[in-house]
Amino acid sequence: MVKTPSTEEITLFRDAVGEVKPIVHNSVFPERPRPEPIAEQARLETLRVMQALLSDDYDSSDLETGEELLFLARGVRREVVRRLRRGDFSMQAQLDLHGMTVPLAKEALSRFLRSATMAGHRCVIIIHGKGHGSFQKQPVLKGKLNLWLQRRKDILAFSSARPADGGTGAVYVLLRR
Repeated sequence: MVKTPSTEEITLFRDAVGEVKPIVHNSVFPERPRPEPIAEQARLETLRVMQALLSDDYDSSDLETGEELLFLARGVRREVVRRLRRGDFSMQAQLDLHGMTVPLAKEALSRFLRSATMAGHRCVIIIHGKGHGSFQKQPVLKGKLNLWLQRRKDILAFSSARPADGGTGAVYVLLRR
């Protein structure tokens, strides 16, 4: 409930405040917030990284990100691995390593790549799984496959597959002709 001031209260207030003039123009402008300082060194580092990524001088391990497998042999254009990642190549053969031990998987991989090369295949897919069924739910074959493929001279590039083809549980492999 709002109380209406009495005449006496209004008179006391006016006596205390004195004469009042209305403000015609308020020349005080609100202060604008200052812009954030520019971190010049961070900007320069970002530029250096971008230039390094766009140059042809790189280490193939720089391409690997998180769970994704990615490799490009020296001398192969980066466009090749971009196309491989997008799934632009048709898969001509498939190898499924699910449930295999490391020695069995290594032998199966060797036989598979040899026969794919002899058949003139250009691109194949290898399913290694995500490791959900292994000890501590960690992928064993994935790490081994990454090393094995990088050491082979008949591999131009490889990349984790698109989600429709198995995602990080499979790799597209581009073979030399």
